Amino acid sequence: MLDKIKELISEAEQYKAESLQDLEDFRIKHLSKKGSLAQLFEDFKVISNDKKKEVGQALNELKQAIQSKIDILKDELGTSAESSSISDLTLSAESLPLGSRHPISIVRNEILEIFSRLGFTVSEGPEIEDDWHVFTSLNFPPEHPARDMQDTFFIEKNPDILLRTHTSSIQVRVMEHTKPPIRTVSPGRVFRNEAISARAHCIFHQVEGLYIDENVSFADLKQTLLYFAKEMFGESTQIRLRPSYFPFTEPSAEMDVSCALCGGKGCNVCKYTGWLEVLGCGMVDPAVLENNNIDSKKYTGFAFGMGIERLAMLKFQIRDLRLYFENDARFLRQFSGAI
Repeated sequence: MLDKIKELISEAEQYKAESLQDLEDFRIKHLSKKGSLAQLFEDFKVISNDKKKEVGQALNELKQAIQSKIDILKDELGTSAESSSISDLTLSAESLPLGSRHPISIVRNEILEIFSRLGFTVSEGPEIEDDWHVFTSLNFPPEHPARDMQDTFFIEKNPDILLRTHTSSIQVRVMEHTKPPIRTVSPGRVFRNEAISARAHCIFHQVEGLYIDENVSFADLKQTLLYFAKEMFGESTQIRLRPSYFPFTEPSAEMDVSCALCGGKGCNVCKYTGWLEVLGCGMVDPAVLENNNIDSKKYTGFAFGMGIERLAMLKFQIRDLRLYFENDARFLRQFSGAI
């Protein structure tokens, strides 16, 4: 029996495999339940006691020799197969699905790119703000409805701290630390305490613009917004300005664009008016300039603000605001071709 064991040890040490399948055949031959090693252990039961120690040591040596050879060859053959697959340039490439930008990001980037061509820089600020930057410095009197808890998320332990309701707070910070001329756009997420529905949400995104310099007029505002509308919605787009009211601008206006779907003739998207409301705007109130240490007798300016969700709804014909926040892959895949 010892001779048989020594013969198998020698065979294991000299064995070479051409493939992983050959190695698997070798393992089955020796280490399976019906393999040579199992048969030797079966014969070991009838060995006389005086030889059991020597034969037992030889069997363990055989088992270790076989297992060691399998481990070495397995590593060699595995590395060889991996190298071969890497260097094989005829293999077809893996098909990886492309992701897509969120429609909010697509429209936001497009807005910023349009205004960057007019010389506007991008400014950002904190989402958790104080009363001064969100309301007081922007000419909101203490009794203004926007201060009501129905509109604003206040921090309960400190009523002076709140989640910003508009990105105008960023403009205040820019005016505090920058001398005119100022030409900036402020994108960001804002929060209002509103019921969530297809047309409203408690979280949404805005881009607001501010231009302050000497001799800035309402005509400058109109031409800036007309350029934006044509770049955003097409060269044939027309705009109209309707009188409105905002505490921080005077005069103030709402801007509508002609409906691109019906060409201004009227459809269900524009509610058969031929116009779509897209933003609010106006000349910066002198009191706001003075609140931020800018000489209102020397400088004038205009401001405007738009909701990104609203523009994305118009651009992509999205009819439910809630889709923006649900991360439904079926919805997001529609924008895989957009930049």
